[in-house]
Amino acid sequence: MRAWSRCIWGLKRMLELADIDAGYGDFQALFGISMSVKAGEAVAVIGSNGAGKTTLLRVVSGLLPASSGTMTMEGTSLRAIPAHKVIETGIAHVPEGRRLFPRLSVESNLKIGAYIPAARAKFEERLTFVYGLFPRLQERRAQLAGTLSGGEQQMCAIARALMSGPKLILLDEPSMGLAPVIVAQVFELVRKLRDQGYTVLIVEQNVRQVLKLADRAYLLEAGRIKTSGSAQELSASDEIRRAYMGI
Repeated sequence: MRAWSRCIWGLKRMLELADIDAGYGDFQALFGISMSVKAGEAVAVIGSNGAGKTTLLRVVSGLLPASSGTMTMEGTSLRAIPAHKVIETGIAHVPEGRRLFPRLSVESNLKIGAYIPAARAKFEERLTFVYGLFPRLQERRAQLAGTLSGGEQQMCAIARALMSGPKLILLDEPSMGLAPVIVAQVFELVRKLRDQGYTVLIVEQNVRQVLKLADRAYLLEAGRIKTSGSAQELSASDEIRRAYMGI
């Protein structure tokens, strides 16, 4: 059992979703999603393309409104606040495809991550922290973000999220489009964040890798949670190994 997994059952719930439905116009993408993330744990949402994983994170961060159900962050209703205020509850979203501002410098992208008042007040402190985590970004602080390698862009996207001083980090397919050696580096970075006490909700198609670092996981199929359990339990599932790991 992983060292960080020993005490998660006594931790308080940070994020809670109950019976969440959501979609795009007349198309319903999520059906009755109920799940939780406890403070200090890493939770993975796995599933195939089109299962609703990205939609789920968009709902949590307020980019897509839920049509029904309840959703709270440390007791605060996320459905009751506007999307641009969600970050003030302690949630930072690293979107699929990184979504950097390519014509701005690395450091300008990081400044955008610190736009809320609480983060602006600690800007230099946060900048020192993220440059300590990502020395390569400090070396390229004046370089245009769009000219970075794929792995460096992912580092920049995660660093930008960290600039807000989040409690919960949402990671959407952080390994997408990266070479295998860079994928290993990205997952090691996520593990480092987890070990430093950040709470992580990660959506990922690389099931084998993500279950190595997660405490718990949910399997999403066609917008519904099919099963959930500890990462070890899902890793040992013959059905998941055949369908998602090619074993």
